[in-house]
Amino acid sequence: MKRFLHKHAEKISGTLSCADRILFKGYLSISWAQSMERFMSRNGLLIKDFKPFVSEQSERVKQHARRMAQRAHRPYLHLARSIRKEEEARAIASRDGITTGLICVFAAVEACQSFKLAYGEGRPRLVNAPRKCLCLYFYFLDREFGFMHVRIQTWFPFTVQVYVNGHAWLAQKMDRHAIGYQPCDNAFLYIQNLPRAQRFADAFVRKNWPRILSAFARKVNPLMTGLLKRNSYYWITEQAELATDVMFKDRSALKLLYEKLAKHATLCFSAEDVLTFLGRKLHGNFRGQVLNHYKKRLPGVRVRHGIARNGIKMYDKHGSVLRIETVINHPYAFKVRRLGKRQGELVMGWFPMSKSVANVYRYAEVAVAANHRYLDALAEIDDPSQPRQALRTLAKPVRHKGRTHRGFNPASDEDARLFAAVLRGEHAIMGFCNRDIRRQLFRPSTRPQDIRRQSAKVSRLFKHLHVRGLIAKIPRSRRWRVATKGHAIMSAALLFHHQSYPELLMQKAA
Repeated sequence: MKRFLHKHAEKISGTLSCADRILFKGYLSISWAQSMERFMSRNGLLIKDFKPFVSEQSERVKQHARRMAQRAHRPYLHLARSIRKEEEARAIASRDGITTGLICVFAAVEACQSFKLAYGEGRPRLVNAPRKCLCLYFYFLDREFGFMHVRIQTWFPFTVQVYVNGHAWLAQKMDRHAIGYQPCDNAFLYIQNLPRAQRFADAFVRKNWPRILSAFARKVNPLMTGLLKRNSYYWITEQAELATDVMFKDRSALKLLYEKLAKHATLCFSAEDVLTFLGRKLHGNFRGQVLNHYKKRLPGVRVRHGIARNGIKMYDKHGSVLRIETVINHPYAFKVRRLGKRQGELVMGWFPMSKSVANVYRYAEVAVAANHRYLDALAEIDDPSQPRQALRTLAKPVRHKGRTHRGFNPASDEDARLFAAVLRGEHAIMGFCNRDIRRQLFRPSTRPQDIRRQSAKVSRLFKHLHVRGLIAKIPRSRRWRVATKGHAIMSAALLFHHQSYPELLMQKAA
């Protein structure tokens, strides 16, 4: 992404690549029907005892949640309808002034994977089946991870879900190390020591996740210290979002640029481009879909590219942070270097990446590389605020060698004709002279006084353009050429005159 940062260096205060939302899931070894049957057999239970047994254990988990909430003097709320749980939990924390510990417990009936009794020939047996059961959401303001939640289904096999946010963790980390920062809704507008913060963020994905997640599971599942003490959770990364934030110095610096970036990303990035960003190639065996999605949302616009349940998103956070975010739901599309079997032999090589939490570091490597490639592709877009600023200066008078030269009005038909005449393609090789422009601006006349008057006026116009650096004299001739600056500014002025200005009038009239 160096090209993008170099191109807009004057407006950027820094960049940060950090894990954002990560969703972990933990499964016990009894998550499959055959293993559940063996578990019941080891505990001296018959298949016919399944329902009363699991009902008793389910009630223990529910009572544990109520006691946790009661001891912490926090609400235990049963949700009869679907709500935005995260927003509600944040509102409760803000209302009650919670700074650490349990915020609340939500109980909601939701779909989950469990077991049911199947009858047929021979004895009844257990089979895996979807069902609905009470699920408990424990929302915490953790000392290390900040705002997070743990979800457990209250029916066997007690699958656990843990949600953490890398930006919330980084904020807690910077607080402990006295690093100043300005947070704003899951983003940072300013960080005092960016290199150190980046080192912290890099370390987040290499934490001992099995130990951390198992501790949270024991906190919400009382059976782990009794009935299930010989069991442990196997943890996977269900979903990971890893973001690269480009922090601009103010909103005005990003606003106009982001409009062009969003349109370019939606209209110009092809399927091959999206696959390239994600480190893949388009080939004849590819059977997936590549989708570009442009969505207006408050307070701005989001662009999303999706492929095989993975994707890249671009949006602006609070008008001053450009966020490129890679979302990984299907890691098998990527590879990780590990031990694996090839032709019956155990070798070290690149194999498809699984969801195991041991690969969280590789999730980050893949995602950050994708974010950087995406930003590199966006480096082709010029900052539109520069021509707009140039148009403002174009309208102002200029003082040169004691004389004042009037400004140009991009909305004026007369000035637009001058710019169009100067920019004509026929002048690209030999340049232009007074007579060439005079023929474009005025009606032909044979009267000497009209020719002198028109010639003098064109000479004054040339002077106005020359003092602004829009045109330059060709040495040892009476001819002129358009400067590089002149091409950019006069082209922008013509675009404003013929497109933007009429559209603005139509909008006001409507």
